[in-house]
Amino acid sequence: MAKPSLLTFFSLLVASTLAADPDMLQDICVADPNSAVKVNGFACKPAAEVTEADFFFQGLAKPGATNTTMGSLVTAANVEKIPGLNTLGVSMSRVDYAPGGLNPPHTHPRATEIVFVLDGTLDVGFITTANKLITKTITKGDVFVFPRGLVHFQKNNGDVPAAALAAFNSQFPGTQSIAATLFAATPPVPDIVLSKAFQIGTRDVKKIKSRLAPKK
Repeated sequence: MAKPSLLTFFSLLVASTLAADPDMLQDICVADPNSAVKVNGFACKPAAEVTEADFFFQGLAKPGATNTTMGSLVTAANVEKIPGLNTLGVSMSRVDYAPGGLNPPHTHPRATEIVFVLDGTLDVGFITTANKLITKTITKGDVFVFPRGLVHFQKNNGDVPAAALAAFNSQFPGTQSIAATLFAATPPVPDIVLSKAFQIGTRDVKKIKSRLAPKK
């Protein structure tokens, strides 16, 4: 069977926008992060101040540095990086993985995600609300979908680097890493809550919190 092409990937991306952020009411609404007006999204920059730079980003062209704790790096191309995405209901990311690298279990509360493998092989999966794990090994040219809001992950079990493009049907999908959300929140989730939820001692909770605490 022929591998899906990048054209197929982007066609699916465009189709996915039909079920994402609210429809725009003008041609463009370039985000103005400095505006005092607070809306669900970003206020529009004055049309006279819009330039081609508002619609351009080079950040996905090169591999990211994967010498991180998890051996992976996510480079986002969302409305914060491309102001012209405001109200368009679409964004992308590039994910690079060192050999053995992990993009740990996380969710995107505002978007479905579709990934296209650029290089290497990934073990990917998501967990349904019925607690069923849907998992598959995907390789260069393959596409896999993570439904909106469901916990999912990607792991490079190969001995060479891997990379993938991810597309979202939201200009700003949001990311909640499960471990960091629970053990590194500010203010912290009470130890007794985590101890009872995970059936571990409070000493273990404190140990996990110390390992996930943001570096100062």
